[in-house]
Amino acid sequence: MNQRHIMIFTRFERFWHWSQMLLIMLLLFTGFGLHGFHSLMNFHDTVSLHTYSALALMVLWIFAIFWHFTTGTWRHYLPTTKGLWQVARFYAYGVFKGERHPYRKAFHRKHNPLQALTYLALKLILFPAIWLTGLLYLFYPLWASSSSSELLFWVAGIHIAAAFAIVMFIIVHVYLLTVGHAFSKQLQPMINGFDDVDLTPEEEAYLEKDEPDHID
Repeated sequence: MNQRHIMIFTRFERFWHWSQMLLIMLLLFTGFGLHGFHSLMNFHDTVSLHTYSALALMVLWIFAIFWHFTTGTWRHYLPTTKGLWQVARFYAYGVFKGERHPYRKAFHRKHNPLQALTYLALKLILFPAIWLTGLLYLFYPLWASSSSSELLFWVAGIHIAAAFAIVMFIIVHVYLLTVGHAFSKQLQPMINGFDDVDLTPEEEAYLEKDEPDHID
């Protein structure tokens, strides 16, 4: 294996990441406003911004799902137990002792086992939960009945719980960017797409021949 500086996040992945971040921040801001945590906007404008941001995020997710399956990058999110305990131990204990990160990025596996499991849970559990409950809430007049108020209570509860779970993910996600390496080094791959990755001789030869602009 030879470590090289290569592009691991394409332009679309970086656009998807930062656009998603912006839209989620808007949704959290407006969501907190709707629940009375602030009064920086009037209720009507807050509802409109929350709804349009949610619809834009859903469209972005649809494009991202299509892109992941057509490019084969969904494979990076496949969960594995190999090295999972070592990575979890590093973040819980080893990082405070100055230990080296136990996972080395590979061309075919850019997410460590804990990242892959977390991102998969986001995509298969949290995002669908907040997506489905948000749509049910938005279109409540279409299915409302005399006995649906209790169901609406549970829809709203699940929506809020999923939102707070996403808030916790963001907090942990940003925190982990500050451990192990300098914050700027951790953030750099999602800005210019490049990071240090272990390559097999075959992978290195492929990139140098077929994608020379993706390798330094």
